[in-house]
Amino acid sequence: MEKLMLVYSSCEVIWTLLLTILGCASCLPVGDESICTAEELAKYSIVFTGKWSQTAFPKQYPLYRPPAQWSSVLGVTHSSDYNMWKKNEYASNGVRDFAEKGEAWVLMKEIEEAGERIQSVHGIFSAPAVSTGTGETSTELEVHSRHQLVSFVVRIVPSPDWFVGIDSLNLCEGNRWKEEVSVDLFPYDAGTDSGFTFSSPNFATIPQDTITEITCSSPSHPANSFYYPKLKNLPPIARVTLVKLKKNQRGVPASKLNRKGNEIDDSVSETPLDCEVSLWSSWGLCRGRCGKPGTKIRTRFILLQPANNGSPCPNLDEAAECEPENCV
Repeated sequence: MEKLMLVYSSCEVIWTLLLTILGCASCLPVGDESICTAEELAKYSIVFTGKWSQTAFPKQYPLYRPPAQWSSVLGVTHSSDYNMWKKNEYASNGVRDFAEKGEAWVLMKEIEEAGERIQSVHGIFSAPAVSTGTGETSTELEVHSRHQLVSFVVRIVPSPDWFVGIDSLNLCEGNRWKEEVSVDLFPYDAGTDSGFTFSSPNFATIPQDTITEITCSSPSHPANSFYYPKLKNLPPIARVTLVKLKKNQRGVPASKLNRKGNEIDDSVSETPLDCEVSLWSSWGLCRGRCGKPGTKIRTRFILLQPANNGSPCPNLDEAAECEPENCV
């Protein structure tokens, strides 16, 4: 009997120890987030720079109603328990409304609820909209040693449901906060609207698709506004730079943005755009004198003018010999 009690007691100790180990393992950070042991709080200046120019993105570049521009920046500092958005996953209702219409209310509610429910959000930040494709906007944000990740979205205007942004950028590196981080941004499709062009009418994607990156070859449709089959990669459409602020410092010093080695590159790559023409029309009537070869003509028209040393337009009309039917 004593032996049985001893075995039972040993099993109970082992089981308790196992539960303790598993409990501790569940507390460890997951994914790319590492333990941050830096000082509790840090402030950053965040500068969003649009690089959406007609030179870099000549195809269907919006010039009016409305011209190329950016929505306000909406972002959050958070822990790994929360994702504002994530590539290859479905957009939330809030991200959908923001990507399609620039409406932030639902997304703000989602962020607030996540903060209240699982205490994964430290703060929300925003910056004013940019009225041109190549403008700049900025604001400040605060991160915490338990909420060292930054995410944000900016809507591409006009567009069906396209945006740029960052998902869970980690500003902490072990026991210190990063001094400066710059990231090139590329367009994403929220997966909620099936439009191909900047000015496409609303056409809901049913069923909803996941968030995907838009590239020069995907979607692989010639009508797509970002379709540049001659390119290997799209040039960056925007850039974000975060600079750690010293205590009591406001704004980002110009020297930080212009220093060599990590400077903002204001040069604009020229994206060649080939001429695009329509299909040939049907042949016209054969005209000519009786007993002699006649001539018939077909035509086509320009769909897209070439730009930045792209292939020039071919001939828009073509003639061929024929036998006149109603000769004179």
